[in-house]
Amino acid sequence: MDVPNTQRLAFRLMNPDSATDAKLLWQLDQDPEVMRFINGGTITSMEDIHAIFIPRMAKYTNSDKGWGLWHVSTLDSNEFLGWVLVRPMDFFNDEPKFNDLELGWRFFQKSWGNGYASEAAEAVKLALIDNISEQNPVEYLSALALKENYGSVAVMKKIGMEFIKDFFHKDPLGDMDAVLYRLKVI
Repeated sequence: MDVPNTQRLAFRLMNPDSATDAKLLWQLDQDPEVMRFINGGTITSMEDIHAIFIPRMAKYTNSDKGWGLWHVSTLDSNEFLGWVLVRPMDFFNDEPKFNDLELGWRFFQKSWGNGYASEAAEAVKLALIDNISEQNPVEYLSALALKENYGSVAVMKKIGMEFIKDFFHKDPLGDMDAVLYRLKVI
């Protein structure tokens, strides 16, 4: 699957085997404000990128289905802005939901307020919908965030998702009180 460029943004699937992509993931996670709604503001070490995040990304990356982290950069300067995540909901739990894809995003703070996350999430959403087939049966696109993460909740609403519930999300990287938004695609 490919994500077509928008007027301002370019996309490519990040590679778990790429040292360059590992460095980009690390750089993004060095801002406590970027990490505030992920883990309370703790920056990520390069050791954790290699020991935790890269192995996790390798498990769910599937270029045919569009699963993975989509590198987002500006068309004019090719500046890395952040990424959009695609993977089955509950991927690291006992029963992943292959008919419900999770969308997530993380962008450098300097890019906030410019509509990049909404534009990128919308582009990835449309590419996923175009890629749905009998071999890739997806009924829903979902996203979760901390309730206080108003920026992410705004992105969810802008791409057409509706509030489903408040819930306690369990994750190997840390549990959290969250909100779930969803879009029915078929």
